[in-house]
Amino acid sequence: KFAPEEVVVVDTPSSTSDIKLPESDIITISVDKTGRAFYAVGGQQTRQALLEKMAKIYKVNFTEAEKQQFATMESFGVPIGQLKSLLSLSPEERKKANQPGVPFQDSLNNELGAWIMQTRYSNPKVKIAIKGDNDADVPAIKGVIKTLQDRKVNRFNLITDMEVKPRNL
Repeated sequence: KFAPEEVVVVDTPSSTSDIKLPESDIITISVDKTGRAFYAVGGQQTRQALLEKMAKIYKVNFTEAEKQQFATMESFGVPIGQLKSLLSLSPEERKKANQPGVPFQDSLNNELGAWIMQTRYSNPKVKIAIKGDNDADVPAIKGVIKTLQDRKVNRFNLITDMEVKPRNL
């Protein structure tokens, strides 16, 4: 199985943990070095159903074509109000588009929290992983963790690059 193409490059720190992430039923929240959050969840049907739920909450209407486009996107990093314009771009244009990140710093408009909760309502078995850039702003990572904890999500994985374990331990 190949790794999904990512919207933003995240250079992760290394660790010696050898816990493998599941192949499916996973939410990945990537935080780049500028503190932007990108959201990814596996499965086209899951993504399409998720978009429909979020559209109702935020009162945004998506066409069937836009829903199908969203279902094919591995990840995104825009507020839901900008999602229609992102979906109007070709996959190549999307990669180059300046995505400001999914909002999570403002407690009144924490869209990241809404995406997480709607995904968990759809699939209670889903696991959550945070992939933070090695040079990411610590307050941004803390903000993502606070978003999770405010929603009673206290179990999640931090994605790192593999490092060889020291033999002396």
